[in-house]
Amino acid sequence: MSYLLDTNICSAHLKRPSGLIHFFNQHSGRLHISTIVLAELYAWAHRRRNPDSLLRDIADLSSDAYLLNFDQPCARQFGEIRGRLLNQGMSFNRVDLMIAATALVHDLTLVTHNTKDFQNVPGLRLEDWLQP
Repeated sequence: MSYLLDTNICSAHLKRPSGLIHFFNQHSGRLHISTIVLAELYAWAHRRRNPDSLLRDIADLSSDAYLLNFDQPCARQFGEIRGRLLNQGMSFNRVDLMIAATALVHDLTLVTHNTKDFQNVPGLRLEDWLQP
């Protein structure tokens, strides 16, 4: 099984690598990061007074995983899921839905600490590596 890392898992790993290092080592070669998540991590870094150290850590993290672009198939999947959820009267964070669409298109399990935020996405597999 391969995994797409959500922003909160990446940021937790960057804040305290020892907490998740066993998962990252165990699944080495099967970890993916979306360009959407990468953008959120860059925004987080640039909110700091001195982002240089965190930017280096983000570069290291992104070099240890496969980078996935939010491309046309992801956009199509996003539109299909969002339309279905809106028709059911459910709203959804658009960025989270873009990340979920990327996981679905690439048949990846989404690793997130916010499983509740993604539970209504049909067919999406979830894991929480921060759950005790």
